[in-house]
Amino acid sequence: MDIREINERVKRESVFVVQLTNEISKVIVGQSEIIEKMLIGLLSEGHILIEGVPGLAKTLAVKTLSAAIKTNFQRLQFTPDLLPADLVGTMVYNPQKSEFYVKKGPIFTNLVLADEINRAPAKVQSALLEAMQERQVTIGENTYPLPRPFLVMATQNPIEQEGTYPLPEAQVDRFMLKLRITYPKKTEEKQILERMTSGTEIKINPVITPDEINKTKQTVQEIYIDEKVKNYIVDIVFATRNPEDYNIKDLKPLIAYGASPRATIYLTMASKAYAFLHGRGYVTPEDVKIIGPDVLRHRIILTYEAEAEQMTTDNVVKQIFDGVEVP
Repeated sequence: MDIREINERVKRESVFVVQLTNEISKVIVGQSEIIEKMLIGLLSEGHILIEGVPGLAKTLAVKTLSAAIKTNFQRLQFTPDLLPADLVGTMVYNPQKSEFYVKKGPIFTNLVLADEINRAPAKVQSALLEAMQERQVTIGENTYPLPRPFLVMATQNPIEQEGTYPLPEAQVDRFMLKLRITYPKKTEEKQILERMTSGTEIKINPVITPDEINKTKQTVQEIYIDEKVKNYIVDIVFATRNPEDYNIKDLKPLIAYGASPRATIYLTMASKAYAFLHGRGYVTPEDVKIIGPDVLRHRIILTYEAEAEQMTTDNVVKQIFDGVEVP
């Protein structure tokens, strides 16, 4: 397809983005970046990990998004006594027919909110792995496909570590984006006060259906990405593994493990979705730079030396983007 045709198609099909954002903004004050990146995850079917202190509307943002999409939604409160069967389902015995039948769990939905995911033990977290990566669940001897779109949005609290289980690296890598929610500005806080204490219920009107999202995803995949931009994405990911090859020698002793090939795939997909949200049928290097930190921050493992110097993965990612030449 010609790039001009893609551009026109994207402009036509991205009209709903403004409506969807406006509906979510009826409830969520500020946090425009978080809303935009949640939509990126939705359009590229990439799971999202949202981190922030309690009370910053992490759960409310996901619930509001599901209401605006007219989709099936399940909220799962992760606790230390949760079992894998509580999530994916199990085989149940029917004494009248003397046979087992499958009782599907709450994960069989379009949008899953895994609230405080780091409170569940490793067994439960690993039960999510197959669902997140393969979009299927195995119960007994049979495998069952999950509905499409299927998206896991997980929240975690970064400050209270008592009674929490750190997410395994393999699972963290399954999340396309790791978002950090910060405190609102003073003017936004006053808006929150007025909106949430008025006593009136805010009604969210559905803007788009799951079928329309599946159709839109096809358009997002067709967005044009130039060879130079592809090379730029590969260079960024390789710089996390071998920074000395890109004259960023200071980072070499700070990085224990760089980003995996999944980072390259997700960075490309997220950049295409970002371009779509802005009504463009092509990806620019600026798109990659804007979405890059959210794709890479949870994929780089730092050394003890970096921790001793109080370096964060965000600092490392910034140095990589500053050091790699932009096409």
